[in-house]
Amino acid sequence: MQTAAVARSSVLSLRDVVTLVKPRITLMVLLTAAGGIWLSPAHVTRTSALLALLGTALVVGGANALNMYIERDTDGLMKRTKDRPLPAGRMPPRFALVFGVVLSVVAIPILAFGVNATTALLALLANLLYVLAYTPLKARSHWALQVGAVPGAIPPLLGWTAATGRVDLGGLVLFAILFFWQIAHFHAIALFRKLEYGRARLVVLPNVAGDVVTRHSIARHASALAFASLLLYPLHIAHGIYLVSALVLGASFVGVSLLGLRKHVSPRWSRSVFGASLVYLTSLFIVIAIDALATSVG
Repeated sequence: MQTAAVARSSVLSLRDVVTLVKPRITLMVLLTAAGGIWLSPAHVTRTSALLALLGTALVVGGANALNMYIERDTDGLMKRTKDRPLPAGRMPPRFALVFGVVLSVVAIPILAFGVNATTALLALLANLLYVLAYTPLKARSHWALQVGAVPGAIPPLLGWTAATGRVDLGGLVLFAILFFWQIAHFHAIALFRKLEYGRARLVVLPNVAGDVVTRHSIARHASALAFASLLLYPLHIAHGIYLVSALVLGASFVGVSLLGLRKHVSPRWSRSVFGASLVYLTSLFIVIAIDALATSVG
């Protein structure tokens, strides 16, 4: 009986450690970083690609753990985060701090010596911006979203530079796609969770400037996103299948976003934008993969 209890406790403890790195976010980051490697025009060895993904996973996991450490009190005030290991009291804060620092510190040499200096510097920048700028700024200004969107958009650029060793226009377009997507996506979340954010004393645009301004911001950034996605075609990074698909996906997402400019908007609209944003990004990266495979076979 006692042995079973100890085993159960160990499993729960391991689950909480995994929770620190926010596995869903880390997985999405790895997929976008892999997309950057795949789309780059340069050849990359399998070893360099694997080291790039490992270093990216570690630096992102470290940043997420440090974010949870810093926001442990705030997380306890929000329904969707109050059961995380730190606010729930299942893990000592010091463990999360040390764990996050170790992951972050280990990641940079892996990228610097296993991949290249450019990728390592970008990863370090993303980590520091997320932990030291975005996280504390969330309680002070709604501009925290734009600051946080920078490290959130860097992963595909990490993949691109892992192959090319440089920051150029193709990588910056991938960065722009993720940057604009995040603004529209998280503004939608802020609209239907604004009361919750307010109780947690986190500053979001709807609570500062109102719903109308936020809806206009979503429409602008969705439009910028759709435009940026099309730039992969004239740069010869993607081809015909992608162009047609990006046009359809972009028009659909912009269309949903523009519905928010009506005088009377249903409270369900922001949830629709949130869902549409997830479908859009997932579909876009699937199409990128299909387009690349079709081109290589052709």
